[in-house]
Amino acid sequence: MRVGLLWRAEWDPAGERLRDVFVAFAELAVAAEPVVFSDDAVDRVREQLLGLDAVLVWVNPVEQGLDRSLLDPLLQEVVDAGVFVSARPDVILRLGTKKVLWDTRELSWSGDVAIYRGVEELRAELPARLEEAPRVLKQYRGMGGDGVWKVEAAAGGKVVMQHATGDTTPELLTFDQLARRLAPYGLLIEQPYSPRLADGMIRAYLTHDKVVGFTHQYPRGLMPPGPDDRPSGKVWQPPDTQALQPLRNRLESEWVPQLQGLLALQRNDLPVIWDADFFFGEADDTYVLCEINCSSTFALPEFAMPTVARATLDAAEAGDLRE
Repeated sequence: MRVGLLWRAEWDPAGERLRDVFVAFAELAVAAEPVVFSDDAVDRVREQLLGLDAVLVWVNPVEQGLDRSLLDPLLQEVVDAGVFVSARPDVILRLGTKKVLWDTRELSWSGDVAIYRGVEELRAELPARLEEAPRVLKQYRGMGGDGVWKVEAAAGGKVVMQHATGDTTPELLTFDQLARRLAPYGLLIEQPYSPRLADGMIRAYLTHDKVVGFTHQYPRGLMPPGPDDRPSGKVWQPPDTQALQPLRNRLESEWVPQLQGLLALQRNDLPVIWDADFFFGEADDTYVLCEINCSSTFALPEFAMPTVARATLDAAEAGDLRE
């Protein structure tokens, strides 16, 4: 069995950050090999991938001015040749973009979600929605808060807009200025601003349709300006963490099966490693989906890596799982 771990050459030193993943495969008597991708090395990487049985991929959708426009067709090509890929490109487009919030809006993990397919729809519909409550706008595909904005109504028909990256200061804009700023992004997804953002979010890690771990994290983006004394970093929590059993149960017994039905995904179509981020709902033990990540799920709880490695080998041994 030949397994590769793929990352961008620009992500340095990725091999060290994925050390525990290599160890998990070694404990299963498989020597995983690095696959270092760059946009000018497609032919070299193709040759290496076609010699593998499986590959796990860590490449963000948009980062440092780079995207997956060359990688995704390559991965689809090797999928078609029989190589197992941790998250297939066609599955990522169904599961791992912000549009999944709109596609699953009828699930009980959702809030009042809207979609704008262009700036004219934004101009026509957003002002009335801002009168009800602050909203968050998200570009179709991104990461790290890039292309995510909090927008709320202000006096005189103006709006306050805050970008989720870094320590950005809220801006007071006219609606025309807002619309011009957002026009280049095309499709945008909108959902209510979480009133419990200060409480952080829960990230649930999954292998196929089973939860394999959690972390409670406190993103800084879209918080009010000023000092933030909330915890930093991640603290891993096992899947049997008692306080998170309501979330685990709803994911495994309700939300993931419903997600599969809506997106036409079989169990083995689901990635061997993906995660879903949840805000806390207004009532106890309720949660609201923020986003799903499956292009580059990192970092991973160490105790989940053996499950991910075992699932990868099982999937590769099973052959073409799309049948």
